Amino acid sequence: MSRIVYVNGQYLPEGEAKVSVFDRGFLMADAVYEVTSVLGGKLVDFDGHTARLRRSLSELDMPSPATDEELLAIHRELVARNDLSDGMIYLQVTRGAPADRDFVYPDASVPPTLVLFTQSKPGLADSPLARTGMTVVSIPDQRWARRDIKTVQLLYPSMGKMMAKAQGADDAWMIEDGVITEGTSNNAYIVKGDTIVTRDLGPQILSGITRAAVLRFAREAQMKVEERPFTLDEALAADEAFITSATTFVMPVVRIDGRDIGRGKPGAIAARLREIYIEESRKSAI
Repeated sequence: MSRIVYVNGQYLPEGEAKVSVFDRGFLMADAVYEVTSVLGGKLVDFDGHTARLRRSLSELDMPSPATDEELLAIHRELVARNDLSDGMIYLQVTRGAPADRDFVYPDASVPPTLVLFTQSKPGLADSPLARTGMTVVSIPDQRWARRDIKTVQLLYPSMGKMMAKAQGADDAWMIEDGVITEGTSNNAYIVKGDTIVTRDLGPQILSGITRAAVLRFAREAQMKVEERPFTLDEALAADEAFITSATTFVMPVVRIDGRDIGRGKPGAIAARLREIYIEESRKSAI
């Protein structure tokens, strides 16, 4: 059965969905996006994703194509039409398609483009990688300076994924000015003793929706949290490491640049946080 996608007010079979070649998302990466996970047919952290979407649009002075209530209705309709149980919904907003290519923003008469589609991921919460742990390599961070805006400028993160793959690793952690910023599509953490350390928020990293929830759950569980930069040497000497993202939840990292972290196996803190996050997300999903 053909997947049903949403394009500018229409639900269409994916083969019939079209966007103009003049769309600024295609020509200039003038677009933002969000990815919302779906567990048991329900949306995880939806309010957080819409809040971050509004911020991204505001930072780029881009009009919103829909209200939060309208976006929720579209998400739920896509879940229903695609009979989606576990997976994700990708949403992208662009500045629209003016009559021709121009560096100057189009005027307000050009409506933004809104596209959403589903991706089915059966067993999303039961990834085998959560039991074995993942491996990462370190690479220089060569992205633009406003990573706090969730734009579609993902060429370098994609290159980073390929650099990791070439070295037989699952992902890459990026380094700038001697400290780790984040993973290619996730926030990075280490654990030393009983303390969780992760980069503090700022233009250098994306304010992860899963990050915010996991840190809240960690503090509620009386775990110690430090939000500060940390170095590669600190990571290599850590007892545990892990990542968070909307689609991996909490995922342990067991090896960095070929060196085992701690015992080279998923640690207790990452495992407990993953358990708490999935349990609480199932309760609060809408």
